Amino acid sequence: MLSCIVNGQPVSELSVQDRGLAYGQGLFETLTLKEGNPQDWKLHMQRLELGANRLGIPFDNNLLDAFSDDLVKLLAAKALPERAVLKIILTRGAGGRGYAVTEPLAPNRILQLNPFPAWPADPQQNGIRVILCETRLGLNPQLAGIKHLNRLEQVLARSEWQQSDIAEGLVCDTEGYLVEGTMSNLFWLRNGELFTPDLTYCGIDGIIRQRLIERVRELKIKVSVGRYQPADLLDADEVFMTNSVIGLWPVTECISAGLQQRWQIGTLSRQLSRWLAEQQ
Repeated sequence: MLSCIVNGQPVSELSVQDRGLAYGQGLFETLTLKEGNPQDWKLHMQRLELGANRLGIPFDNNLLDAFSDDLVKLLAAKALPERAVLKIILTRGAGGRGYAVTEPLAPNRILQLNPFPAWPADPQQNGIRVILCETRLGLNPQLAGIKHLNRLEQVLARSEWQQSDIAEGLVCDTEGYLVEGTMSNLFWLRNGELFTPDLTYCGIDGIIRQRLIERVRELKIKVSVGRYQPADLLDADEVFMTNSVIGLWPVTECISAGLQQRWQIGTLSRQLSRWLAEQQ
């Protein structure tokens, strides 16, 4: 199952002059569809608008309405399974040569519908093994938090392993501080306190990350957001990764030479995983 709609039309083609292709001037959001309903749509649109403002892409209520109309058209043309993955891409548009935008350009909207992935090993229940990647993320506060189209750092980090029993890689910034996974956000619990890396300088502020921080604070558990090194994971009681498709995956082992450690799947991981499932 792969369906695509571009600017409201059921096509899968884009101009070779598109600035998303030429310069990466664009954004994307990936979210889960459950019984045809986009999960956390409002939060994803808010982050998309934040990113558009950062990248100089015009964004207003008309564009929001256009995305909603596109979604209706996309879903009406396809018999949907219980769950699917929706990818939304917004680019600055097509035209011109060079970095400067010297003419009026209309942003391009792309919606893609993909099958929901299957994980035979049941990582939500059984946990995952990870490695500590050598690839580092550059520091750039202007791009931090948003899902811009420049994903080369993540592509390089993901290329560091081929083993099927490794599900994710932990990534640090150029100063050696933990940031996130290649496709997910990172959390760990120690002595009843939840920790997650600060994303001021790089990394993606995931929607599930936002929701879990809010939920944990509702549970009266202290949440600390800061700059932590891999060694800070050594004495963690439990570790887990999150994003809008996987939900929450507990981490049971890191097998990298730079960080070898095992963790139990803890009570908080189970509790938050159930809470996320109930919310969707």
